[in-house]
Amino acid sequence: MGFWLALGASGVALAAAMPAAAQDTAGVTGEATQVGEIVVTARRRDEALKDVPIAVTVQTGEQLEERGAPDITALQRVTPNLTLQVSRGTNSTLTAFIRGIGQQDPLWGFEPGVGLYIDDVYIARPQGAVLDVFDVERIEVLRGPQGTLYGRNTIGGAIKYVTRGLDFDAPQFRVRAAVGTDNQRDLILSGSVPLAEGLAIGGAVATYDRDGFGRNRFTGAYTYNKDVVSGRLTVEARPSSRILFRLSGDYTEDNSNANHGHRLRPVPAPLQPLVTPAACNLVLDSVYDTCAGLGDDNKVTTKGVSLLAQWDLSDTITLKSITAYRDGETTGRGIDFDNTPAPILDIASSGAVYADDQTSQEFQLQYNGHRLQGVAGLYFLDAVASGQFDTILQAGGITQGTSGSMDTESFAAFGDFSYDLTERLAVSVGARWTQDERDAVVFKANYLGLGSPITGRMVAPFQTLTDYSASATFEEFTPRLSLTYSLNDDLNVYAAYGRGFKSGGFDMRGDATATPSTQDGYDPEIVDSYEIGLKGSLLDRRLRLATAVFHTDYTGQQITTQQVNPAGTGVVSFVDNVGSSTIRGWEFEGQAFLTDRLTASLSLGYVDAEFNEFLAYVPNPAAPPAFVLADVSGSRQFQNTPEWTGNFSLTYDQALGEYGSLRAIGGVSFRSEASMFETPFPEVDQPAYELYDLSLIYTPPGDRWRVGLHGRNLTDERYRTGAYTFAYTPAAPSTVVFGDSVIGFYGPPRTISLSLDVRF
Repeated sequence: MGFWLALGASGVALAAAMPAAAQDTAGVTGEATQVGEIVVTARRRDEALKDVPIAVTVQTGEQLEERGAPDITALQRVTPNLTLQVSRGTNSTLTAFIRGIGQQDPLWGFEPGVGLYIDDVYIARPQGAVLDVFDVERIEVLRGPQGTLYGRNTIGGAIKYVTRGLDFDAPQFRVRAAVGTDNQRDLILSGSVPLAEGLAIGGAVATYDRDGFGRNRFTGAYTYNKDVVSGRLTVEARPSSRILFRLSGDYTEDNSNANHGHRLRPVPAPLQPLVTPAACNLVLDSVYDTCAGLGDDNKVTTKGVSLLAQWDLSDTITLKSITAYRDGETTGRGIDFDNTPAPILDIASSGAVYADDQTSQEFQLQYNGHRLQGVAGLYFLDAVASGQFDTILQAGGITQGTSGSMDTESFAAFGDFSYDLTERLAVSVGARWTQDERDAVVFKANYLGLGSPITGRMVAPFQTLTDYSASATFEEFTPRLSLTYSLNDDLNVYAAYGRGFKSGGFDMRGDATATPSTQDGYDPEIVDSYEIGLKGSLLDRRLRLATAVFHTDYTGQQITTQQVNPAGTGVVSFVDNVGSSTIRGWEFEGQAFLTDRLTASLSLGYVDAEFNEFLAYVPNPAAPPAFVLADVSGSRQFQNTPEWTGNFSLTYDQALGEYGSLRAIGGVSFRSEASMFETPFPEVDQPAYELYDLSLIYTPPGDRWRVGLHGRNLTDERYRTGAYTFAYTPAAPSTVVFGDSVIGFYGPPRTISLSLDVRF
């Protein structure tokens, strides 16, 4: 209710502002207050945001810092139809959905539906992708398929993390520190130094520490804590006014404790004797507490290096090369599904490894003429992702070992050009051809006892479930077409069509005994999207807005499902191309200067997503433990896709004369109810909720330093961001061995932090 009152108030405020703005564009200082121009690189070239026929949300590093944003998941609060959260069972793996399209499962070999880019370098894996906000110039969220310029795995959209450039004129240094609730201690040092004419070096180092929101009641360790060190180093050389080289390297190490979640059901009576102490059989009071006995150690490292070479051949033609290498490793990533000291259902941390590396090369030719602008290029990616883990079922006396790898070679040719047909009408045409070659190795077996060779127990399997190598090649042509018409110098309307493509592959957890077709792999996903939008500014640029309606035809959706085997011999995984669906929606973003001191911002998103066909394997009651394929679209819904999302905020600036200035930023974000999985599970599905935030920023004269007080989730709302459901099924009594393990993962509680920012 609070959100709707705020929303109603915002509508009244914006409506009231319009005539006032039309009559008087000057504040008490006598200077006009206007919305500034926003420049983005959504189409791989610098353009004004209003000229880009794509739905784009932009947040600068300054805006995120002023709101006390801890990492890029804060974008979910201010971006329509975006889900951006820390994945279940992790601290640094990213779950991303845009307009109903994404990928929750971060297992190696699976492809995301939203592409993440750091300085135009594609990040192929979601592990370590919950990027902290430091040394960042801006973040762009591109909604809708970006299959032309960004290619594979951007069928939902793309997120571009753009780091700050270097200063070639004078040394620049900055220190940012923050302390807060749960013993938060953050420190960020950044800066740049010119070494010679046309040569500069710079970078940043950051440490993030927090004790945690809860406790492991069995081991005593913190849960939801933070222990992260990150660094970035950049060297830029400009040997001439037309040539630029930029060499960058980054490293992040996350030693935060393992996140095992919170048990939502008591342990079934037959298994309670296995659990000591007996209190761990019960549901704990705090949703941030666990009783997991698997262990708390966890380590995620990611690092990379990239080289940008740019040559302006003329005032209209630029050649660009982007070469990059990245790798990452996660060790000790165990998940205690049962949340008890007993290994009722555990992904053992010992021996568990996720590893990946990628090499990419992109060449671009950019043209920026009087009426024709665009880019064409070639792209190559060679990526390997691998892993192994044991799933332990104590009551069943077995261990299920899983291991494998996926090697991907991707090649693409692309182009996108805009031509001004008249002074007001422009047409853009783009296309991309992509070829993905994927080589998979998959092994899965059952072992008697607790452990397998993965965890150092030398024993032969009593049942080999999956053991194969396979290859597949996928090709797709993804065009894009748009028309833009300038209603005036400040307001554009556009219509666009675009296609997106996500590669097919093989299920790294596939059980070839239960579902032999897993060895055939799964096919690509295809998205065809149609969009009409309006963006620009009104009322002498005192009001900026962007709105769009879209219709998406989605075919071949790759849905990951994990079910307990009715025979009680393990977890059966499926990746199915379930059929087709239709997604329709609307988005609005607006910012208005109500007075020279008060600014209002409003965003709204609506999504109507419906499955037309959903073909899935379901247990065959006539022949357990076999499964049969059936259309279950009537009982399925989109996961991580609330029907409504919204945000309303007010920013008030108060001059303090010779004492500086004070800024207050208050906001409320809202998400309607959402399902955690395609199959509704009311116990873990998240009801509608609101989050209230408030920041106060004091800046003294000279702007050399500032102090901020930031409160996030001020009402201390409890909301789930993920879940696992390995439920006991009375119709199949043997499934009791899974411990009725229904667990949830939660977003941060109320946090208060005090920040100090000093510039030299």
